[in-house]
Amino acid sequence: MTDLPLDRRTLFKSAAALTLAGAFPAWARSGTSGLHPAPGILSGDRIALSVGESHFGTGGRSAHAITINGTVPAPLIRLKEGQRVQLAVTNTLKEDTSIHWHGLLVPFQMDGVPGISFPGIRPGETFIYDFPIRQSGTYWYHSHSGMQEAMGHYGPIVIDPAGPDPVASDREHVLVLSDWSPIHPHEQMRRLKMMGGYFNRQRQTLVGLLKGKDQSLSERLAWGKMRMDATDISDVTGSTYSFLINGHGNSENWTGLFGPGEKVRLRVINASSMTNFNFRIPGLPLTVVAADGNAVQPVETDEVQIAIAETYDFIVQPGTAESYSVIAEAIDRSGLVRATLAQRHGLVGEMPKLRERPLLTMRDMGMDMDGMDMGESGVIDLSKPANSSMSGHRMSMRDPSVAPGVKMGPGVATLSPMPVDRLADRPTGLEGVDHRVLTYADLRSSETNPDIRVPSRQIDVHLTAAMERYMWSMDGEAMSENPAPIPFRLGERVRVNLINDTMMPHPIHIHGHFFELVSGEPGNRARKHTVNVLPGGKASFDLTADAEGDWAFHCHMLLHMHAGMMRVVTVRREVEA
Repeated sequence: MTDLPLDRRTLFKSAAALTLAGAFPAWARSGTSGLHPAPGILSGDRIALSVGESHFGTGGRSAHAITINGTVPAPLIRLKEGQRVQLAVTNTLKEDTSIHWHGLLVPFQMDGVPGISFPGIRPGETFIYDFPIRQSGTYWYHSHSGMQEAMGHYGPIVIDPAGPDPVASDREHVLVLSDWSPIHPHEQMRRLKMMGGYFNRQRQTLVGLLKGKDQSLSERLAWGKMRMDATDISDVTGSTYSFLINGHGNSENWTGLFGPGEKVRLRVINASSMTNFNFRIPGLPLTVVAADGNAVQPVETDEVQIAIAETYDFIVQPGTAESYSVIAEAIDRSGLVRATLAQRHGLVGEMPKLRERPLLTMRDMGMDMDGMDMGESGVIDLSKPANSSMSGHRMSMRDPSVAPGVKMGPGVATLSPMPVDRLADRPTGLEGVDHRVLTYADLRSSETNPDIRVPSRQIDVHLTAAMERYMWSMDGEAMSENPAPIPFRLGERVRVNLINDTMMPHPIHIHGHFFELVSGEPGNRARKHTVNVLPGGKASFDLTADAEGDWAFHCHMLLHMHAGMMRVVTVRREVEA
């Protein structure tokens, strides 16, 4: 046998491939037959998790990773509504860590946010999370320490209902969508601070202008005067990211099996740090049966934009075809990941071409003069802002008048002059596709909501930024400036108007609560924990403050949150005089 010389690059690639091969928990390996039976899934009343260091590689890229029990994604935790669980988390890192149980209704001391609900888990220590399981559905867990979430510290949670599952299926798969970069997230932040569009490789060109594919010259000049770029849709893009399904890139081709004629339930979780995904299975309709863990009245569609931190459950019924491509395409179309649903292992779904990248419009700048949000009779007149002295329709983009509650300064470049309700809008980049696209207005709870009281008050929360300086905030104040908490009285019903004064969508997540999207008639509005607020628009939700404690409230784009788009919500009992 001839000895073949191995250089350092070959050895590195071989080591990365070996690391990758052993990095998947059983449920996430390619060729899985689904969650029944369920090898390698953590369940029971006591579960041990260990946070440690590893390496992860995909698509020719390899880098340092932070893993749970040695895998990316982390183990699937399967629980049952009504049980009580203890999760012992041991930190083997050289830095603090934590786990937040995303979407789970837990006591605030168990919520896992350092500096808000607990101190964090120090190196070498074990912290025991102990709480009852009060719900069922699809959820996930991730670090709330530093930027560990972007480095592999995330995993899925499935909670079975106490009684029979109202969603019938023959088989189920969990699909965890994520993004992966060899560039450390702190370094990503540094580069974006230097230049807001650092990772944008899809800017408009002279060729695009001449071919009529991009903005006209007059439009481009107008946007240039406002220092805005119509292609600036994602901060971190496919220029550095590999996009993954269950830790697998395109070459690894994650494959989930099905039998002909089966009803297959897909539990899809967007665990990305910075990527909103457009999810579709060409040739196969998606029936939405749950959103953020809560059952919804079934609605059939062809494509769903799944924002960071959201979860959706779908029922699909594959026909006689042997395989289908599962596509998660980045919102800015800078890349995609393809997985496969197949009747047998080894089949590879077709790889579609990337669609044309989208361009933002005047509506995304909050300058749509066609729509005026006039509110709903019998609830609250949303044509009147929370503070009657505010005149939102007279604000200009570059010289905004002072809005009550917004701290004006270098971190606030613009205020939307005419933000309108965009819950019924198709999401960014999917406005013109020629098939069905889910909107929030399509979602209806399958059960009557537990609290249908008319809100007693409303508040406006502005999502603010100076995008070219990469400064992100709420109401003009970054979290580092120690803004006052947003106070609620225990048990009160409040309408919250999220007003997006930026030109990017923001998935806003509140801990410890679900809210009802203000779309359609009260009673069966969708209940969610995360809502993606479209650029230049607003999204309103009604919240019952039923969980006492201190709760994080933030944009789930990791770099936006760390740059300052985060607040603390306090829920306190009313003190009798």
